[in-house]
Amino acid sequence: MRKNTYLLGVVVALAGVIFGMARASDPVDGEAAPIFGIKIPAGYRDWRVISVAHEAGNNNDLRAVLGNDVAIKAYREGKLPFPDGAIIARLAWGYVPSAENNKVFGREQSFVAGPPINVQFMVKDSKKYAATGGWGFAQFKEGKAAEEALHKTCFPCHEPGKARDFVFTYYAPSP
Repeated sequence: MRKNTYLLGVVVALAGVIFGMARASDPVDGEAAPIFGIKIPAGYRDWRVISVAHEAGNNNDLRAVLGNDVAIKAYREGKLPFPDGAIIARLAWGYVPSAENNKVFGREQSFVAGPPINVQFMVKDSKKYAATGGWGFAQFKEGKAAEEALHKTCFPCHEPGKARDFVFTYYAPSP
């Protein structure tokens, strides 16, 4: 029960961050990521939710995975491989306790998104990115593309997911 309450708090917190706190200053036409040439897509904060997650490893973060219309359609139809034009975004934040929420709950159990960690994108273009399973990868922190060395690790990390078109995230069921 405690785990379910915690996860509900995480989902509520992420929903608030995704839908209620988009900043006008979110960069969209900045620099392109090395190797793949991907820029932060305009309007990505308005995309639909694919899933949310708590990563308890080295990052210990909260994550929201969003998809553009092409990706969402493919997820809903169970279509693999994903069609060209699909874009998947992964947003990550540290998390902090919510004194306001915990006051309502009467105990410490609620966490909300804290400082942003980064945003990552997977862009499907089977011809342009043929050498990397049809996907281009990008990672940004505070609107700045991560260094080339980090981008070289993207495809090797996703290779174990070949049977799912190199995508780790499953479409979360509706509650």
